[in-house]
Amino acid sequence: MKILNMENTVRFFTIIIFVGLLFNSNMIYSQEQAIRAGSAGASELLINPWVRSSGWGASNVAGIVGLEAQYSNVAGLASIERTELIFSQTSWLQYGNELFNPNESVSSISSFGFAQKVGEAGVLGMGIMSMNFGDIEVTTVENPEGGIGTFSPRFMNIGISYAHKFSNSIQGGATIRMISEQISDVSANGLSLDAGIQYRTGEKDELKFGISFKNWGPRMSFAGDGLSFRGIIPGGSDDDYKMTVEQRGSFFDLPALFNIGMSYDINISSSHRLTGAGTFTSNSFQKDQYRIGGEYSFKNYLMVRTGFVYEEGLLDFDTRTTAVVGPTAGFTVELPMGDNSTFGIDYSYRYTSPFKGCHAIGCRIDL
Repeated sequence: MKILNMENTVRFFTIIIFVGLLFNSNMIYSQEQAIRAGSAGASELLINPWVRSSGWGASNVAGIVGLEAQYSNVAGLASIERTELIFSQTSWLQYGNELFNPNESVSSISSFGFAQKVGEAGVLGMGIMSMNFGDIEVTTVENPEGGIGTFSPRFMNIGISYAHKFSNSIQGGATIRMISEQISDVSANGLSLDAGIQYRTGEKDELKFGISFKNWGPRMSFAGDGLSFRGIIPGGSDDDYKMTVEQRGSFFDLPALFNIGMSYDINISSSHRLTGAGTFTSNSFQKDQYRIGGEYSFKNYLMVRTGFVYEEGLLDFDTRTTAVVGPTAGFTVELPMGDNSTFGIDYSYRYTSPFKGCHAIGCRIDL
């Protein structure tokens, strides 16, 4: 019976990979390479708001566990044993150009998540990511310098996740995400779906494989009073009159992507662990990326990690198409609170060019 169960899990895993690769090939070749970047919207879905996984470039798709898995591979959510709370704050793209104030950033990102194991049924989780761009001057044709007020753009997405362990070796999950982008008089709303699976093998589950699909969903478009204006409708020399003209916003696709990765744990002793991880990310509207990373852990009290994100043309400024690539680093200090509860402080840094980098700090509570 045990052998039959293993055969079923391996067969299920193989089918998922086949479907993923089929989807991946269709996703790549259905777009022309030259026009992929810039033709999608909701690009905030490509930003990792969590601290631990961003410290090694989101390379650990295969082995990530806990609530942070909601971004990289939701299958890792199934590893939660009780309750987990997570908070993070990110200074996104600090100004690195001397024309700007070097103490400011393009945006701040606030994130919160909660997950709860519900017996043998699996794990339920929720994550909220909010981007705040600060106050921006309102300008018009008559007032190009502003001075007539401000507005505050906000991007937000809320993910509701479910993950389940199918056996000792395989686990999977899915996330439904609600997307909102808005300014004072224009907004866009949509839905997307993420799904993922992880497979573990070895004497101590040291070898792990994982795949995930992200940002599947219908097209979005902007609408609102900001797309309307007062226009003159010609009706003759004496009876021209004004009326409200409403413009229709164009539809845009979500930035779908596919991840496939593996990781391996080297247990030096009961106190020391080294983990290496690698992930290939196929983007439907950007260049494909290769992610590698490593983490050292001392009794799970101290964890230090680093990573690197590579894409074609990265080393040449004229061919680089995204700012968030290159080296990453981070660390975690995890403190026991009794009764198997822990409290962790996390920090990560992501290199960006020409900006001054992204700093993120957060905390994680396991109850």
